[in-house]
Amino acid sequence: MASVPTPPAQPEDTTDSYVGLDAEAAERQARARGWSTVRALPPGTVITMEFRGGRINFEVDASTVTRCWVG
Repeated sequence: MASVPTPPAQPEDTTDSYVGLDAEAAERQARARGWSTVRALPPGTVITMEFRGGRINFEVDASTVTRCWVG
C-alpha cells in the first residue's frame, strides 16, 4: 500500500493583509508570496468546502477584496 503523500507547505501569510486591496494587486501579491492557486469569487458564490492546501480564496466586490480565506 502506498503511503499518504505529504501536502505542500503553505506560505507564511496573513489573510487579513489582502482585505481592502484591489483584486489584481491581491492576486499578484499572493502569487509572489508562494500561493499555487488563487481564486477570486463574487459575493454569495456557491462553492464546495473541500480544503485544498496551497489555495487562497478572495471574495471580490467592485474589484476590491472584501474577504480572504485559505483552502
